[in-house]
Amino acid sequence: MPHATQHADVATAELDSALRGGPFHVALRAAIAARGLPLQRVQHHLSRRGVKVGVTSLSYWQQGARRPQRPESLRAVRALEEILQLPEESLIRLLAEPDGRTADRRSPGRSYRSLVEASGVLDRLLAEFGTRRDGGLHTLGHHERVRIGTRRELAERESHHIVRAHRDGVDRYVAVYHGGPGSAPERMSVHALENCRTGRVRWHHDTGVLAAELLFDTRLRAGDTFLFRYAVEDGTAGVSREYLRGADSPGGQYALQVCFDSGVLPVRCHRFTQHSAAAPRGGRQELPLSGRHRSVHLVEPRLRSGYVGIAWDWD
Repeated sequence: MPHATQHADVATAELDSALRGGPFHVALRAAIAARGLPLQRVQHHLSRRGVKVGVTSLSYWQQGARRPQRPESLRAVRALEEILQLPEESLIRLLAEPDGRTADRRSPGRSYRSLVEASGVLDRLLAEFGTRRDGGLHTLGHHERVRIGTRRELAERESHHIVRAHRDGVDRYVAVYHGGPGSAPERMSVHALENCRTGRVRWHHDTGVLAAELLFDTRLRAGDTFLFRYAVEDGTAGVSREYLRGADSPGGQYALQVCFDSGVLPVRCHRFTQHSAAAPRGGRQELPLSGRHRSVHLVEPRLRSGYVGIAWDWD
């Protein structure tokens, strides 16, 4: 029996290493090996949870020939974490990293947010409000202030919007917030701060997406401008290392400010851009941390489609 015990110890060590460093297919293969489950049994467990994935697909995933991307595939990955007795988000997190290389958070690839968007969750939440993506509003200016708390978590995001209606009768805006891996949107709070009040709030626990209706006390006519401000109180996820803003179409001026607690300052910060969720990141530029205000910021005179954000290293 000592040989079996040694084999189990080696498999567990390989799994722990793969979950920390990735890539996804290596971690999945190590997890399946550590549990001693043939792929047919894995498929059976998935089927019992209402998730349909073929043995061939599972084989491709653990070989690295394909990566799960479709909504049903992402559901399968979350189910696999449970079936293989893995920590929550451990496999999903690795999908956010580049394939075929060590998962280095300082050079991330496909963002966690892109996985959220790929799952179709956001579209379903917006459908519950009966609204379109832009809600009849064009953004003229958008200033976001992100506060990082004492546990290095994303504690709060405050947003100040300047918008113009492009059709008559607009009287609300649906704000969307994407929590990080492991976040609990049901424990987040939405605060209407200026020229609006909170209406319906919906969330999706598995992806950390929260959508909140902000109601205006007036109906805008086409061409009218409007200013409003609100905040989302979070603090439900783990250590935060970046914040990014995605845009489907060009918009107005965008400013992002990230503020850190005095007791937990990062060692370096930089801005980045990304043309699409699948594209490599570029436009890297180091950002000096303000000593007195403990913050960094970026300003885009005109927001382009794609992503722009700020990332930071803790050590």
